[in-house]
Amino acid sequence: MIPDHHGDFNSPSGAASEAPSRPPPGDSRLPSLLALRCFEAAARLENFTRAADALHLTHGAVSRAVRTLEEDLGVSLFERRSRRVFLTDAGRTLARAVHDGLGTIREATRVLRASVRQPRQWVLSCEPTLLMRWLIPRWPQWQALHPEIDIHLVAGGGPFSFERGIDLAIRRDDFAWPDGAHASTLFVETVGPVCRPDRRDDWFAAGPKRVGLRPDAPRLQTRTRPGAWQDWATTTGQPLPDARERAFEHFYFSLQAAVAGLGVAIGPWHLVRDDIDSGVLAAPMGFVEDGSRYCLLSPAPLTPDSPQGRLLAWIRSLA
Repeated sequence: MIPDHHGDFNSPSGAASEAPSRPPPGDSRLPSLLALRCFEAAARLENFTRAADALHLTHGAVSRAVRTLEEDLGVSLFERRSRRVFLTDAGRTLARAVHDGLGTIREATRVLRASVRQPRQWVLSCEPTLLMRWLIPRWPQWQALHPEIDIHLVAGGGPFSFERGIDLAIRRDDFAWPDGAHASTLFVETVGPVCRPDRRDDWFAAGPKRVGLRPDAPRLQTRTRPGAWQDWATTTGQPLPDARERAFEHFYFSLQAAVAGLGVAIGPWHLVRDDIDSGVLAAPMGFVEDGSRYCLLSPAPLTPDSPQGRLLAWIRSLA
């Protein structure tokens, strides 16, 4: 049976399913490469919608490609149940072969491209706020040290794939990384409340043992790290008084709001260090490790003398 665009079956209740028509015996024609790519993604992700997203296609295009492949081969490759898909025995056999075949093709193209000996451009994906507030201001130093290494910076956060044009990625370890990714620690995350220096006495009080946050201090929150304030309070043992909060869509908005004097934000050290050094922001309570870290992710371990290895060493020197 073939699913409609929701992955459900369109057969009358109680009707027997039709098996795909079988090809002539001994037929060695290769199926469509597009159909095989759609099948491989659907098999790997066990979901047609996620496969479509990974391939930048529509759900219907992936569904039709798999249906065409099943009709071409004369076997059912997926068992479709409750809007989910599961590989059949035939599907598992083909999935292994397609995975190995595409891997061989990728390696051959990599070798051929390398043999041309043209300057290689490396694509580095970095979380947007870290890219904007920390990496880009330091990038001229990297270019001066290594003008021969061409690295293209792109903003990106959360899940990614090395098969979609990304060579390296800088991410915080707050989500599941791609299978097989090698992580090289760059620095641990340290955070603390930050505000404009001229609002410090309004929003912070000096106690007998330590500085504390005043109950009426407006807290700036971000939807990308909704637990930042509570995590900081738990780590430091500081009470978190009831106070009005203003939420922003991204971290850099909340930090910019702190610069504008709208309230107190949780500021990661690497994202606010330049503002603190220049006197734009103050951190009356200092910084503490929050248990997370930033890493440089790569498809394989990095060698020190490679372009990626040099980049790793340079970033670590800045941390």
